[in-house]
Amino acid sequence: MGCGKPRLKNAIIGFSLQKISCPNCSTKKHSNGTTTYAHSMLTPVIVAPGQDQVLALPPEFIVPQDGHDKQDCENAAAKRWLRKYAKYCRAKGILILGDDLYSNHPLCEILIEEKVPFILVCKPDSHKTLYERLEGLEVGQALHHLTLRTHTPQGVQLHTYRYAHDLPLRATQDTLHLNWCELTITTEQGTRLYHNAFVTPEKITKKTVAGIVAAGRTRWKVENENNNTLKTKGYHLEHNFGHGQQHLASLLATFNILAFLLHTVLGLLDSKYGLLRQTLVSRKTFFADVRALTRYICFESWGHLLDFMLHGLEVAFPPNSS
Repeated sequence: MGCGKPRLKNAIIGFSLQKISCPNCSTKKHSNGTTTYAHSMLTPVIVAPGQDQVLALPPEFIVPQDGHDKQDCENAAAKRWLRKYAKYCRAKGILILGDDLYSNHPLCEILIEEKVPFILVCKPDSHKTLYERLEGLEVGQALHHLTLRTHTPQGVQLHTYRYAHDLPLRATQDTLHLNWCELTITTEQGTRLYHNAFVTPEKITKKTVAGIVAAGRTRWKVENENNNTLKTKGYHLEHNFGHGQQHLASLLATFNILAFLLHTVLGLLDSKYGLLRQTLVSRKTFFADVRALTRYICFESWGHLLDFMLHGLEVAFPPNSS
């Protein structure tokens, strides 16, 4: 497994209301007798180590499912998404990242069945059987240990890895057995800076453990580069742009994510757009400027608008660029 491969991370985003609802709302009844109606969705994105940008993928909406008595949930939505898109993950060499919620037997079983590699967070509280087995392993034999010194701008850090193979995911005879790895980062003085652990079907060795953990940690990019951007950087994803009677809320949310994807692609491929965004770093400022300009001026094309903005900001554009 190379660190250059893209990783898919799942996140959940949505908004809730008390006075407006539709048949596709999820519901939550409160002790005071009120009910909250919510629209939520799974928002998978592609992330990669060393890349700040994330690429949005088709969302999976958490909505009441026909023929099901239980209310829909994030885990069920994740299973549906995987069944739909596993073949594309296989074709593109994508592996799945996820938090502790996803490292359960049914979801891991689907991933293995679909032949999609994965690295999922594995916490002691939700994986008691695995960690009980881990405690009985002998250090240096079944339980391996590796410490690396890393120089950072903040000083020297000690990256201590532990890893083991063939551990049970749950306390049943039919349990899956996965490989486990852990990273603890400390200062030279012993202050702990970071700790997390993961399960994966990938074989773990001294040569691969750092790369596997680095990939697992990459899932956190989605919090800042996807969720936070969509919520607070001008997209207002949690705002109710219009609820409608059935699918309008989901449609508008999809448009929002599609806009974010197009802006990301433009930033990667369009040199004028990239130069403009380097000048107008804040997305809110960029959106406000575009909104104001297009309200009063009719531009011939998107390129004309970009040229106008670059000229107005007195940003020199390389003559041979396009």
